[in-house]
Amino acid sequence: MVVLRYSVVHIGMKMKRIAKFHKVSYEQFLKDWVDTFPGTEEIKVKEIYEAIGLPKRATTGSAGYDFYSPIDITLAPGKAIKIPTGIRVEIEENWVLKCYPRSGLGFKFRLQMNNTVGIIDSDYFYSDNEGHIFAKVTNDTKEGKTVEIQAGTGFMQGIFVEYGITIDDEAKEIRNGGFGSTTK
Repeated sequence: MVVLRYSVVHIGMKMKRIAKFHKVSYEQFLKDWVDTFPGTEEIKVKEIYEAIGLPKRATTGSAGYDFYSPIDITLAPGKAIKIPTGIRVEIEENWVLKCYPRSGLGFKFRLQMNNTVGIIDSDYFYSDNEGHIFAKVTNDTKEGKTVEIQAGTGFMQGIFVEYGITIDDEAKEIRNGGFGSTTK
């Protein structure tokens, strides 16, 4: 039997608080940054790391937490970039963080996440890479527009979503890694 629950949200009602953003350690960020952008001087990586801000909502009615670009990005049509965000997230069980491009960038430039929707599971936080969230985005414009995103500007948004499991679920494995780590 499926029971549907409906609730009315009243002004002033508190939302569930189910997650906390953190920065990854500087050592993890340095490793991931140099792997992604070889040849970057360590002093520059340190400056980038120190400027990283935790994701936050723009308004009380916003569903999405804005992730901010750690560097200036210019993407010509058809070009992509992989971005180490410097962010990790601690999430309660039965919740997931779904990541999308900021809607304005998607609308104006067809900025797309390369995996269509980034899924950050609650157990990713405990991975060897500290649960470092990466974003790979592509300028998929059909109008020849170049995307320019300044450092510190929101480029991606994350929305927390509660999920359920099947009655006969028997998953017992423990995650240790990112992309594809649950099917190894």
